[in-house]
Amino acid sequence: MHYELKSTLHFHFSLSPIFEYCTILKFILPLHPMNMTLIIGLLIPLLGTMLGSAFVFFMRGEMSARLQKSLLGFASGVMVAASVWSLLIPAMEMEEGKGVWAVMPAAVGFLLGMGFLLLIDELTPHLHIGTDKPEGMRSHLSRTAMLALAVTIHNLPEGMAVGVVFAGADSGATNISLASALAVAVGIAIQNVPEGAIISMPMRAAGNSRWRSFLIGSLSGAVEPVGAVAVMLLASLLMPVLPYMLAFAAGAMFYVVVEELIPEASSGQHSNLSTIGFAIGFVLMMALDVVMG
Repeated sequence: MHYELKSTLHFHFSLSPIFEYCTILKFILPLHPMNMTLIIGLLIPLLGTMLGSAFVFFMRGEMSARLQKSLLGFASGVMVAASVWSLLIPAMEMEEGKGVWAVMPAAVGFLLGMGFLLLIDELTPHLHIGTDKPEGMRSHLSRTAMLALAVTIHNLPEGMAVGVVFAGADSGATNISLASALAVAVGIAIQNVPEGAIISMPMRAAGNSRWRSFLIGSLSGAVEPVGAVAVMLLASLLMPVLPYMLAFAAGAMFYVVVEELIPEASSGQHSNLSTIGFAIGFVLMMALDVVMG
């Protein structure tokens, strides 16, 4: 009886992020079919992170280097394809009537997104999994807090990307369809599966319980719906600069790939597996965007 009660409490607590976001979104968006689709789309990436974090219940010991390299490559491929097909190309298509200047919003937004993440990376104290050397400004934060900040820096651009494509689809003023926006959410959710596993598995190997590791891994994706909702709330103000925002999100995602994922995936042995994973992730996201968009 005690075990059943304990398991029930853990299960309820692990799902609490979803319950909280559903409650918040219920007051932000009236519940008609279109807005229900938006709510589902905003929550899909978080569900991907939770699914990946659940690997701790099915796998024993540490994640093998081969699997980790493959998953890092796969996540990189999905993020690059989403940035190009779902963010940069729509940003340029929105400006196609301006001739050679059509590329300007995409170029400026992309560079601003890269610069923004570079600034955040330099100023925010954080620690990446697998390393003992903190990055960013010096601080007295705990190791767990700095790990959480590293994940936040990583996931914020993905949440912004989901929010901006849904804002574009909801406005009706862009070539972005609701199906295309859902494709972005699904693609990011797919690449969040390995990310959730990459976070929760080392937590388990470090001595945490399976439920605690699962919870920490799941909460690492909570910043994505927050970023997406923030962009949606500012949608009316962002419409005039939507091409810049699309490219901004793409630049931020590219920064994460180039600065963090690819170096980690290509270092040491088995880097060829990360290359294969990248190719599979890129093609999968490209296919999702074309088929659903």
